[in-house]
Amino acid sequence: MGARRDSLERIADALDRIAPPPAALPDWSRGAGFIWDGTAARVIDQIDAPSLDQLRGIAEQKAAVCTNLDRLASGAAAHDMLLWGARGMGKSALIRSAIADLLARDKHAPAPGPGPALIQIAPDALQTMPALIEGLSGQNRGFVLFIDDLGFDAGDAQGNLMLRSLLDGGMTTRPGNVRLAVTSNRRAISRRDNSEDGALHERDERDNALALADRFGLTLGFHPADKVTFLEILHAYTDPLGLAFGEEEALAWAIRRGSRSGRSAYQFACEIAGRAGLQL
Repeated sequence: MGARRDSLERIADALDRIAPPPAALPDWSRGAGFIWDGTAARVIDQIDAPSLDQLRGIAEQKAAVCTNLDRLASGAAAHDMLLWGARGMGKSALIRSAIADLLARDKHAPAPGPGPALIQIAPDALQTMPALIEGLSGQNRGFVLFIDDLGFDAGDAQGNLMLRSLLDGGMTTRPGNVRLAVTSNRRAISRRDNSEDGALHERDERDNALALADRFGLTLGFHPADKVTFLEILHAYTDPLGLAFGEEEALAWAIRRGSRSGRSAYQFACEIAGRAGLQL
């Protein structure tokens, strides 16, 4: 009996040595943002984002997001946000920029305190969000859980149901200091595999996707830029550097890229800045 006990103890000791120690959670009151991988959070001291003024062609969306985040920062009721629509039109940039702007303003407030932090959720960490939210509930700070480019793999009904329950309808109440910001190319967040498996299955998928989208209190659409808006976005990047460009070349660049968007405008501005030997 003693030999068996010794053997079990040796096995337990070996497992303790090879098992990674539990991840230490960060000080949630510090840092502009965090990246959550499902077990640990990496602190981000400064959020990489363009200034709000550089985000052109989305004035209404910008005002709505900033107003909502101001409410979260003040402790008032705030919405979960779904930003959907055209690729490269500033959905994720707006979330990052609005948080960065709010944190910058908080630093100069008469009684500065920690403004809302952005927590980016890794794609494979969605199922751990309830535990994360529970850990954030007692913090004296607002948090925006950021899921960028959300889409579900074929057969991933659990991810949709988990988010629906998290947003509205779960057994426990989500704390008021934690809200979600999700970006997607479609308002009806659908699976990434668009193969057809029959009309009934297609209808079920559409209903599930809309049931998730309807749970966001603030839903904002982003649409492709026309020529005027594309050039306005481009000027926002080039004018501060005193850079000139030909409009025909800029529009041709957008055609080659396949879209007139904020992303393609930034890429062309990067090209112009590079020619001049400048950083953008």
